[in-house]
Amino acid sequence: MSTTPAPSPDVVRFASRGSSHFDILLALFCVVIVVSNIVASKAVEIGSGQVMLGPVQLWPLVVDGGVVLFPLAYVLGDVISEVYGLRAARRAILTGFAAAALATGTFFVVQLMPGASWYENQAAYEAVLGPVAQIVLASLAGYLVGQLLNSWVLVRMKQRNAERRLVARLIGSTGVGEVADTLIFCAIAASAIGVSTFGAFVNYFVMGVVLKVGVELLVMPITVRVIAWLKRREPTYLAA
Repeated sequence: MSTTPAPSPDVVRFASRGSSHFDILLALFCVVIVVSNIVASKAVEIGSGQVMLGPVQLWPLVVDGGVVLFPLAYVLGDVISEVYGLRAARRAILTGFAAAALATGTFFVVQLMPGASWYENQAAYEAVLGPVAQIVLASLAGYLVGQLLNSWVLVRMKQRNAERRLVARLIGSTGVGEVADTLIFCAIAASAIGVSTFGAFVNYFVMGVVLKVGVELLVMPITVRVIAWLKRREPTYLAA
């Protein structure tokens, strides 16, 4: 068991990103971004029947497949921002989207390549991966704004409170980032997954925010423990 003392609550610290821990977080971040962009091309409707409030559809709930994994990107972003700072978070964001762009470009090139004479799944390939370019554009616009806002708010709050009020800054930064991210993403991606009415769009946006923030709140105790674990094991954090 480590006997390293906890960092002083009055000192603002960030670890160097030149560590194996940061490398692992960055790799996970990139995987989450790429996979989320792919599965977000599927619209998901939860429930049956229809309940409307004026033009707004209250039921069934409309989300996309990205809601399953995408909240983890914000959890990882919070961890990176809290432990390694804004510059490290910005590097992770740009690297993740470079990976997403590479994946999208590969899907597009393979789609254009002539299929073998016995290959019968071209239409299925295009139906599943065809909308991904629009999804990635939505993700690029939304996530770059949302995640940078998330990281900026978290780091600014940390600069004011040092090691204190960690949960407050995780919740505050997540709320700001997810609202901006989801609004921009839904506005661009809605047509790619078949959301075509204003009522369904409001449902799509609101449920996206609620579910994503809800998942992050649910895993908040784990996030806090991971952050504490990293802070104790990053020598450059304790030496700051």
